[in-house]
Amino acid sequence: MISDDYKIVIRADKRPRGEHERRFNAPQIDEVAVVIVDNENTSRDIIVQRRRKGLQRIAETHRSYDALQYPLIFLHGEDGYHFNIKQIHPKNGIETNKKVTSKEFYAYRLMIRDNEVYNHILNTRRLFQQFLVDMYAKIEAERMLYIRLNQKKLRTEEYIHLRDAIVNDGNIDDIGTMVILPSSYIGSPRHMHEYTQDAMTYVRKYGRPDLFITFTCNSSWPEIKEQLKYGQTSMDRHDIIARVFRQKQIRFIEVITKYHIFGTVRCWMYTIEWQKRGLPHSHNLIWLHDKIYPTDIDKIIQAEFPNPQNDPELYNIVVKNMIHGPCGPLNLNAPCMSDGKCTKKYPKPYLDDTKTEDDGYPKYRRRSPKNGGFTAKIRLQGRDELEIDNQWVVPYNPLLSKMFQAHINVEYCNSVKSIKYICKYVNKGSDMAVFQIVQNSEQNNRNDEILMYQMGRYINSNEAAWRIFSFPYTNANQLCNI
Repeated sequence: MISDDYKIVIRADKRPRGEHERRFNAPQIDEVAVVIVDNENTSRDIIVQRRRKGLQRIAETHRSYDALQYPLIFLHGEDGYHFNIKQIHPKNGIETNKKVTSKEFYAYRLMIRDNEVYNHILNTRRLFQQFLVDMYAKIEAERMLYIRLNQKKLRTEEYIHLRDAIVNDGNIDDIGTMVILPSSYIGSPRHMHEYTQDAMTYVRKYGRPDLFITFTCNSSWPEIKEQLKYGQTSMDRHDIIARVFRQKQIRFIEVITKYHIFGTVRCWMYTIEWQKRGLPHSHNLIWLHDKIYPTDIDKIIQAEFPNPQNDPELYNIVVKNMIHGPCGPLNLNAPCMSDGKCTKKYPKPYLDDTKTEDDGYPKYRRRSPKNGGFTAKIRLQGRDELEIDNQWVVPYNPLLSKMFQAHINVEYCNSVKSIKYICKYVNKGSDMAVFQIVQNSEQNNRNDEILMYQMGRYINSNEAAWRIFSFPYTNANQLCNI
């Protein structure tokens, strides 16, 4: 159906019942992504013209696919990945019996080496983004094929809830054929379900988590900018973004757990997400030995502009990274707007003192300009300068904001009522998309009341780079595993 008469539309309003809305939301930026539909009967229709033998259909794992699909990247027509690449022993240089996986092959091709003058793949900008998602789709297809062909090794007959699966979701034509995606497959529903159970086990043993922290990658970090070539932007190098954020996340956990900035940490867990926003971010749950009392909240979390005279560095960081929106009447097209209201309940009310509530989050101190609160001037795209006050500040920790210079939302977990929601939110799983193929032609006047929708995993180029490098996107303090 490759034609200008058709287009693919992502339908965020067709979220399946019971699924988290953040998994099925619409993309918020212009990005290159792939939607992988889980269908065993679907394969790529790749046809090549041979010099003498006419047309030939090949698989995406054919050694010539990469060069034929991306001639601007593989300028010399060199072979791409195929199944028969042997691993080389790192010490003696002799071939081994082990074969190179597609993930290992493309991670090798994306590596930055000191003795390599120029890696052309990393300098093709938007084509590089397409290459990333295409190659990861190939990696995913190879892994799924292995799992499908090795179901006996997975001991599928021992999996529970088979009866429920058949009753609720099964097709009567397929009864007797069960294909299991095991929990060892990172990011699968079984894996995320087990991770959620781990979180709830922590809650049963140690009580509610004390802090819920969201750490978002900053594409303006100097570690990213100094690696860019002339004329490149951070969006041209998702490989660098993935590498830098991985190291920042490691350091982030070290600062909290080893330097005890909030006190001695009992246990922690985090997941990495993208949510169709381009840049990665982590959701972190922190359990402390000594619980935080309501009187301590203002010492740890602030939701106000700092004094620009006393701490201009922190003031500039907050203005640049910790402002919500603005939305509402100031910007009705903001991503957080739904039915004319902000889903995050901004602007927040003025308060002279922090108050704890029963809904899970306290209401932080936000003093009005009349009562000593500070303001800042920002500029919305295409508009004049706008003055905002503490009603628009996202809660933050001054030390973390100064150290990492990024959007780091720090929330105090106050109520047990919110724990189940938070644990499920942190472990809700991969991004998904419901899409529809529609016809562009204005002559199509058929009144179809039954529309066919497809659902698949949504993976952008940044997430593809992260997964190709085999970076973990879930982690927990192993000392607390129960």
